[in-house]
Order: sequence, then structure tokens, then C-alpha cells
Amino acid sequence: MSGDDSIDEAVRAMGHPGRRAMLRLARDDERTASELADVAGLTRSAASPHLKVLRETGLMHVRVDAKRRLYRVDVERLAQVRAALNELWGDRLDALKSHAEANSGDVNHRDSRSA
Repeated sequence: MSGDDSIDEAVRAMGHPGRRAMLRLARDDERTASELADVAGLTRSAASPHLKVLRETGLMHVRVDAKRRLYRVDVERLAQVRAALNELWGDRLDALKSHAEANSGDVNHRDSRSA
């Protein structure tokens, strides 16, 4: 799989809201499959294929500890995906942020006048 294909697969994997919830929960600490299933609003058996996708795309690692499987986000892999997405935006995301920040006072002022 080429680098672009690999990134495409990871982005598709993050397209599911339950998977994104799992990634958020396991970003800073190891979590059990049950914890990840709960945060995603899934049963453990329904969460299993989602965890498999996250592992296969390299977004999450699993470590076996006795009878438990502990999952954690691969932050380096997530950084690769973020870098690829940032390349698509180029300077436009920064420009959009600057524009939004510059005009946020105008929006708040208009909202208070119409209230």
C-alpha cells in the first residue's frame, strides 16, 4: 500500500463517529475494549470490527496484559494523517482561522443588537 493509500485508509477509518470517539478516549492512555465500546455507544462485540479497522490502519495499537487487551492511539500515525490533511489545506486553514478571529467581534456585536 502506498503512502497516499495508507493515509486514505486511515482517513476513512476516522470517518465513523464511534471510531473517532474511541480515538479520543485512547489518545492519552491505554483503554480496554469495553471502555472503548462504551464511549462509542456499542456493545463489545459490535466494537470489535471497529477496533480491528483502527489497528489495521495503524491508528491504534493493542497490548495484551494477562486477559485484557489494552488499546492506545499511535500518536505518530495520527500526526502523519494530520500532516497529510494539512498539506491539502496549505495556508488556507490559517487564513480562515485569522479571518474568523478578526470577524468574531463583528458577529458578537451584531447578535447583541438583534436580541
